[in-house]
Amino acid sequence: MGGGLVAVSVAVAAIVAGLAGGHGAGHSGPGYSGTGYSGTGNAGAPAGRPGTALAAGVTAAPQPAAPATAGTATGAAAGATGAPDGTGGSPGSGSGSLSGVTPTRLVVPDLIATVTGGVTAADVARIRKLGGVRAVLAIDGAQIKVNGVPLTVLAAPAAALRPWTPPATAASTRVWSAFQAGDLVTTAAAAARAGLAGGGRYPVAAAVSARITDGGSALLGVAGVDGVVSQAEGAKLGLVKNVAVLVNAPAADMTALAGQVRAALGASARVVLLVPTATSTTLPVDSTPSAGRPASYLQLFQESAARYCPGLSWTVLAAIGQIESADGQNMGPSTAGALGPMQFLPSTWALWGIDGFGNTGTPDIMDPFDAVPSAARLLCADGAAAGGQSLRQAIFDYNHADWYVDEVLTLAAEYAREYPG
Repeated sequence: MGGGLVAVSVAVAAIVAGLAGGHGAGHSGPGYSGTGYSGTGNAGAPAGRPGTALAAGVTAAPQPAAPATAGTATGAAAGATGAPDGTGGSPGSGSGSLSGVTPTRLVVPDLIATVTGGVTAADVARIRKLGGVRAVLAIDGAQIKVNGVPLTVLAAPAAALRPWTPPATAASTRVWSAFQAGDLVTTAAAAARAGLAGGGRYPVAAAVSARITDGGSALLGVAGVDGVVSQAEGAKLGLVKNVAVLVNAPAADMTALAGQVRAALGASARVVLLVPTATSTTLPVDSTPSAGRPASYLQLFQESAARYCPGLSWTVLAAIGQIESADGQNMGPSTAGALGPMQFLPSTWALWGIDGFGNTGTPDIMDPFDAVPSAARLLCADGAAAGGQSLRQAIFDYNHADWYVDEVLTLAAEYAREYPG
C-alpha cells in the first residue's frame, strides 16, 4: 500500500506544480473547486468524511436518495452546517450535555483533477452532472518555495476548505484561527522537511518574494499537498486560480468516474483517485467500557460500542453519527421523517430505542445518550460485532445503500487513524 500512496502523492504534487509553472509563475491555471473532503491524512492514507457542505462560493449536487429502512434514514439535508468530528458537538434536546464545538458537515474528496488552462465554471457544471457526484470544489494552488524548500500549497476560503479536511483538523480552532490570520498550515512532514516551527517567519519564493508565518501542522487529507493558506494570502503570493478540482461521488464506481471526469474536462485532463476502490472492515475494538458518563461525542461513541455492543468498533458509530447528523448538528426531521443525532425513524425507535448511561423514563430519540446506545444495539442485533461481511450487512441495514456502507467504513478508518488507543 505504501508504494501506491507515494505514487498518489507524487502525482498530485506534479499536476499542481506543472500547471502552476513550478513555484508561482502567476499565470492562469486550473483549480480546486466545489465541495469536498480531504480524504487521505498527511501520509496520503485513504480516508473520508461524507456529507454535503454549502458555503459562500461553494456548490453541492443533491445527495443521492437512500430508501428508508428498518433502521434509520439518512437525514442530513444538503446544505446542513455544523459537523463535529466525533470529539464534541451539540447534543440537541436531551438530559445530558456533550462538550465541544465542531465545524460544517464533512465531505469526502474521491478524486482530484486538473486541466490545461484552468478549471472553468462550465467544467464544474459538467462534472456535477455526472452520475453519483454529490459535490465539486475548485481550489487555487501552486508549488512554491518556503524557507528554500519546494512545497505544494493550496488556497481557498476557510468555509469552503474546512469541510474537506480530516475530522481532527476540521474540529481544530487552533488550525483555523491561524489559517484566517494568513498563516501557512502544513503537514508535519512538510514542516520537518522545510525546517518550519510554529510561529516562525520564513521567506517565500512564489510569484512574489515575501515572508509568511508558520501556523503549525495538521492533517490536510490530500496526498501530495504540503500546505494550505487562505484565499486572500494565496492571492498575495500569486497562487494559480482554479488549479484543480475535487470531486465527491460516493455512489459512483471510482474507475468509471475517473474516465467520465477526463471526458468532461477534455484530453488534457489529469485525474488522480484519492480513495481506495475497496473498503476494509478491520477496525479497532474496545470492549472495556470506562465508568462514568461520557463528556464528549468521542467518549460517547467509544463507550456506547463497548457497553452496548462488545465487538463493534466505536469508529463505526462515530462515522454514522457524522454522516447522519454531523454529531447532533442536524437533528431532522429528514425527508423520510428520521430524527435525532443517529437519525432513527420513529417506527424503528419504538422497537429499538433504549435509555442509556443512567437515563430513566421514556427513551428520547433526540438525546444522544439514548440515541447512540440504541444505534449500537440495533447494529449489534444485525451482527455488526462479528465484523467482516456481517458488519457491512449491518451498516447496509441501517441505510439501504452500498455507497453509504463504503462511506461509513472509509470514515471509520480515518477516525481509527486520527484517534488511536
